[in-house]
Amino acid sequence: MTQQIPDAETLKAFNKSIVDEFRAHDGKVGGQFEGANLLLLTTTGAKSGQPRTAPLAHFRVDGKLIIVGSFAGSDINPAWVHNLRANPSAHVEIGNESFDVIARELPAAERDELFPKITAAAPGFAEYQSKTTRVLPLFELQPVH
Repeated sequence: MTQQIPDAETLKAFNKSIVDEFRAHDGKVGGQFEGANLLLLTTTGAKSGQPRTAPLAHFRVDGKLIIVGSFAGSDINPAWVHNLRANPSAHVEIGNESFDVIARELPAAERDELFPKITAAAPGFAEYQSKTTRVLPLFELQPVH
């Protein structure tokens, strides 16, 4: 079952509008993401070396800050996953807080233990996982002190 992925320009414009709204309203956005726990993740482009910012849902699970590479259940990882694998140093904005992080991709056993806790909080991620044969990667964002 192949999924339609928005073209890069459509996705970029959509993300930019969320990023702008997030920054203008101390981390709060409306529309389909109203009330969601969003963060802005700024990675370094694996090929371009340029900063890339993506709005993402985040979860606090067992004291860890976790993000999910779901890309709405498409058969490819979102670009930020590729970027973090190439360079795990990133920057996060949550609400009006801003800090640097090191991303750690969870190994299979740890991922499999945490994923049900995420889907219990946000059932949409179980649906995304069911749409694809790839395993949705989980990353822990560890603040740099």
